[in-house]
Amino acid sequence: MEHITSLQNPKIKNIVKLSKNRERKEQGLFIIEGARELSLALMADYEADSVFICPELFVKSDYPDVLDSISQDKLFEVTEAVFDKIAYREGSDGLLTLAKPKSHTLSDLELSDNPFIIILEAVEKPGNLGAILRTADAAQTDAVIICDPATDLYNPNAIRSSVGCLFTVQTAVCSSQEALDFLHKNNIRSFAAELQASLWYQDTDFTVPSAIVMGTEADGLTDFWLNNADARIKIPMRGKIDSLNVSVSTAVITFEAMRQRGF
Repeated sequence: MEHITSLQNPKIKNIVKLSKNRERKEQGLFIIEGARELSLALMADYEADSVFICPELFVKSDYPDVLDSISQDKLFEVTEAVFDKIAYREGSDGLLTLAKPKSHTLSDLELSDNPFIIILEAVEKPGNLGAILRTADAAQTDAVIICDPATDLYNPNAIRSSVGCLFTVQTAVCSSQEALDFLHKNNIRSFAAELQASLWYQDTDFTVPSAIVMGTEADGLTDFWLNNADARIKIPMRGKIDSLNVSVSTAVITFEAMRQRGF
C-alpha cells in the first residue's frame, strides 16, 4: 500500500480537481466519501478505482470490513493533514474513494407493477437532490427521474447529502419530453406540484401508477410540465411564506402516497 504524506502529491491534487463537473466527466471518475457510502456503492456494483485511507480516522469506522473486497493496489494510506485536504465533510471516518459512474438512462429502470416515481425538473442544488434521494430510499419509490438537471448527479455534495442513497435508488437523467414519453408508455399518471393548483395533494389518488413532478424553489415548474401533466396538486400553506423547500415538499407528497398505498 502506497503512503502519501504530501499535499502536493499528484493523486491528491487530482482529487481536488474532481470537485468540478467537467473534470469528473473527462476522467470518468467521481468521489465517494465515507465507509457506509462505499459499502452501498459496492453492493450496487459500482467499481472502485482507488481508495484513500486515513488510519487514525478509519479505526473508528462502523464499517471496518468494507475494504475486504478492494485489491491492495487500489489502496492508498494518507496522513490526517492530507485527508483534511480532500475531505468534504466534518466528522469523516477517514475513507475517500474514486469510483467509476454508471449509466442512468430510462431504459435502465425496472418498474414494479404499480410504480411510484419522483420526477425533478432542472434541480439545481446538490443538497436538495441528495435529500430527495434519501426520501426515495426511505419510501422505496421505484425511481427518481431527473429532467434537464442544473447539477451533476455525482456532485460530491449530492452524494454526501444523500448518505449514499444515490446507490440504493434507481435514477435516470433525461429531457422532460423523454420523461413524459416514458410515463405515457408505462401508463403512469403525472401530478405536477404547483402553488396555484386547485387540487390538494391529500385529496389526490396516488394508489394508481403515479409520478409526482417537482420544480425548482425559485421558479417552480416550467409550462411544459404544467401543461402536460395529468393534474396539478398543491400542499396547504397556512403561514406567511408560500412554499416549502423542494426536498421537504417532495417528502410530504411522497409519504402521503405511501400512506394511501398502505406502506
